[in-house]
Amino acid sequence: MSSVERLEFDRPIQELERQLATLEADPDADPAQLRGLRRRLTKLKKEIYSRLTPWEIIQVARHPDRPQTRDYIDLAFDDFMELHGDRYFGDDRAIVTGFARISDYKVMLVGQQKGRTLPEKKECFWGCPHPEGYRKALDKMKLAEKFGLPVITLIDTPGAYPGIGAEERGEARAIAVNLMEMARLRTPIVTVVIGEGGSGGALGIGVADRVGMLEFAWYSVISPEGCAGILWKDGAPEHAAKAAQALKLTSRDLHRLGVIDDVIPEPPGGAHRDYREMANTLRTYLLRYLRSLVGRPIDEILEQRYERYRRIGVYLEGDRLVSHVPELVEQLGATVEQQRQQREELVRMWNNSTATSEPQAKDVTRAGAS
Repeated sequence: MSSVERLEFDRPIQELERQLATLEADPDADPAQLRGLRRRLTKLKKEIYSRLTPWEIIQVARHPDRPQTRDYIDLAFDDFMELHGDRYFGDDRAIVTGFARISDYKVMLVGQQKGRTLPEKKECFWGCPHPEGYRKALDKMKLAEKFGLPVITLIDTPGAYPGIGAEERGEARAIAVNLMEMARLRTPIVTVVIGEGGSGGALGIGVADRVGMLEFAWYSVISPEGCAGILWKDGAPEHAAKAAQALKLTSRDLHRLGVIDDVIPEPPGGAHRDYREMANTLRTYLLRYLRSLVGRPIDEILEQRYERYRRIGVYLEGDRLVSHVPELVEQLGATVEQQRQQREELVRMWNNSTATSEPQAKDVTRAGAS
């Protein structure tokens, strides 16, 4: 079974593609029949991929043939010169860094790489960076800041590497330092989630002025399997599918919630079906972001970067629920009011229990003294 056929919902498309390939190989094929089959195939791709569930979107984002950072380097960038090492420990192959050019813009490119073959995947740890990877990324971003180059980061990781060695070398601290330093890096930063965006592993290179996300990518504080393991003690697909639905991790959900700026459309049937078209679309969005940022006063960019992350989510101002997404206030208003009442009731119960226990404590003290 080919890697494409692993997607069960994709099978009608695969069947039509086989029919089309057979017909195209026939020198006597009817051109009208070919045109009709191509139209049916395009329509079917749009129909199926327009109604994917969150769990199916995750399967597309994990597709083994999906384009990765090095594919986009070859197709969307020019004059890439790779830079290695973190100047402390080593060179993490899960993060690729280097100078590049896109149209007239010279940039610093930082991207996460999963690897294609088994040896490449082992070398890249399946796209799970170690602390030296995050230090390497930050070191190159600081270099970009020094030379006034905008930074472009491409996110594609299931999460930071979950190993003892990574923890011993300060993985959590490395990610935290990246968040702090990227928040105040004095050069424009553009980020695109090209596949998986798992937890702090993704956010470690994801603090930016503009955040785009490919149509069939996902971006979340935890993977669906991790969430299901916590809630149901079982990461089975049926539980993971429920978690994926609840986490609101798709590009459409995150755009509606204001976490990302744009949903970048993929070719019909997903990015794995047409690398060149996907790379051209990504290049268009990156150039749009760079044009909107490069040349602006850096203090203005930093202020807007700060405000961007302050706006995300729902929070309380006094007794008032606040969000830049009005529908969230409507959805969560009743829940927040219920939680407030529960909290007030708990405070009353605590105060009553404290008031009751104080006279008893005094009586015990008097009895002991007598």
